[in-house]
Amino acid sequence: MPRLVLALGLLGLVGCASNSHLALESAPPVLPVLPVESSAVLDIVEDHESSKSQSTGALPRSTADNSVQPVGHNDAVQTVPPVGPAPSGTLMIDGHEYQLQRVKPQSEPAHVVTASHSLAAFQNEGSFNSPIEQILPVPLSDEDGAVVIDDPYTTVDSTDFASNTIDLNLPSALAMVGGDHPAVGFAQWRVREAYAQLERAEVLWLPSIQTGFSFHRHDGNYQASDGTIVDVNRNSFQYGLGTGATGAGTTPRPGLVAQFHLADTLFQPKIAKKTAWARGHAAKAVLNTQMLHAALAYNELLDAHQDARIIEESRSRTADLSKITSDFAQAGEGLQADADRMRTELTLIDNRMIAASERIALASARLAQAISIDASSQILPMDVAAVPIELITAQSDKSSLIGTGLAMRPELKESQALVAAACEAFKREKYSPFVPSVLLGYSTGGFGGGLGNNLDNVDGRYDFDALMSWEVRNLGFGERAARRESFAQVQQAKFEKLRVMDQVALEISEAYSRVEFRRQQMEITQQAIQTAEKSYQANSERIHDGEGLPIEVLQAVQALESAQRAYLRAVIEHNQGQFRLQWALGWPVSAPANGVSAM
Repeated sequence: MPRLVLALGLLGLVGCASNSHLALESAPPVLPVLPVESSAVLDIVEDHESSKSQSTGALPRSTADNSVQPVGHNDAVQTVPPVGPAPSGTLMIDGHEYQLQRVKPQSEPAHVVTASHSLAAFQNEGSFNSPIEQILPVPLSDEDGAVVIDDPYTTVDSTDFASNTIDLNLPSALAMVGGDHPAVGFAQWRVREAYAQLERAEVLWLPSIQTGFSFHRHDGNYQASDGTIVDVNRNSFQYGLGTGATGAGTTPRPGLVAQFHLADTLFQPKIAKKTAWARGHAAKAVLNTQMLHAALAYNELLDAHQDARIIEESRSRTADLSKITSDFAQAGEGLQADADRMRTELTLIDNRMIAASERIALASARLAQAISIDASSQILPMDVAAVPIELITAQSDKSSLIGTGLAMRPELKESQALVAAACEAFKREKYSPFVPSVLLGYSTGGFGGGLGNNLDNVDGRYDFDALMSWEVRNLGFGERAARRESFAQVQQAKFEKLRVMDQVALEISEAYSRVEFRRQQMEITQQAIQTAEKSYQANSERIHDGEGLPIEVLQAVQALESAQRAYLRAVIEHNQGQFRLQWALGWPVSAPANGVSAM
């Protein structure tokens, strides 16, 4: 008789799921199947009169009212213990197995206090108008006792980011590299510093103005100009242009004074000008380098997003294949080991999705640093797909590109300017013993003094001083050492220029070769994608036609994912090679009219 009760209960459940009103009219009310923990079971309630209703085949009702009794979970506060052995059975719905067990209910409807996740029973017919919660499978255990979860895998969405996102394309990213960038701003201010030093070098010959006042007092012995020692108390006072005059001497600190080495006035402006040129080229090199970093970082971010999309597509294919493999295993047409392998493959893909999400976050942070914006902002590339960019055509000759780079690179121009500055510094040391140092001074103002504490006879005073002197340092040995030092600096600058030339040629050659070989890789990987798609379609059709096992399609899925990722990487490295080549050439940007290849 329990089997009959269970069968009628299942018929009522099916009717309730398809049409709730028809189920109320045609069948007695039944309990919905509820999700429970792995240690819980579903309790079917019957009354004390169940033995009497077995002969008529009617499902027993509660004697108290016609409402459906609430379902008690094992985590309920109050439950009704079963009397005697409780028959049990199993229920299969959509491939999921449920354990069923009947218990003896109370004669009166008992109020069962359940946990927060319990589903309350319907109290009247109007309750059927509310939506029914989703029925979840009960976790079951496999033969080894391990808990088998229905679908623990969740797809990582590469577009699920924080709300503070920034949509950015490549031209906008390059345009954001300007004077506000720390590296670029620092280099530009170094240029301004160099031109300020040039202005100072150009006015070395102009006099300086010194104004103020001075007071001097002497008490005690003093040696007169005739050599005698006298005891005198005196004081003096001076104000105006020039200070410090005492006695009959000239003003030691003239009001207008020009003091310089003639060699400095001739050569220091030239040295400062060449140095300012070098700083300007260095600032341009810093700007080019930061633009390269921004372009590479943007391509890395685009690569990360596209790679995550490829992995998501591969997971979707693998998930479908895993379901088919599991169905084959349940139907006895395949091995459970194959189903387990497919679930393992799904787990590994989820792991790759996590790594792809991490890569997206890191690439976004690097791009934010490259263009100097808030690193907490998540940057989303506006490009829907990575396509090959042609800034330098395939017909360009490597030797001509190297010539262009040697003429355009700011680093090489900086080296040339530094060589010129070193040559001017050598000339300065070479001619300095033959040109004089000049001192011109002019003072005017009031001067007065007297004996003791008297300050009288204050009147105007004028002093003019002019002198020229030649210096040979350290008996000529210092001059020779200075010339040898400056000559060594000239040679260092020349060899640094040669090193930069070799470096420029190497960078152009490497970037050119990288672009050429990435073009070949794109062609090969495109063919690999086509053959992998054909293999995947053919194997899928075989499985749907009942030929072979679903596990045989796994290799085709993996091959398609590998081909797509290889093509994506070839495109990204090709584009990065194009930008590296542009940087190595000094950013001439001689792009074709279409700008982007449709390869």
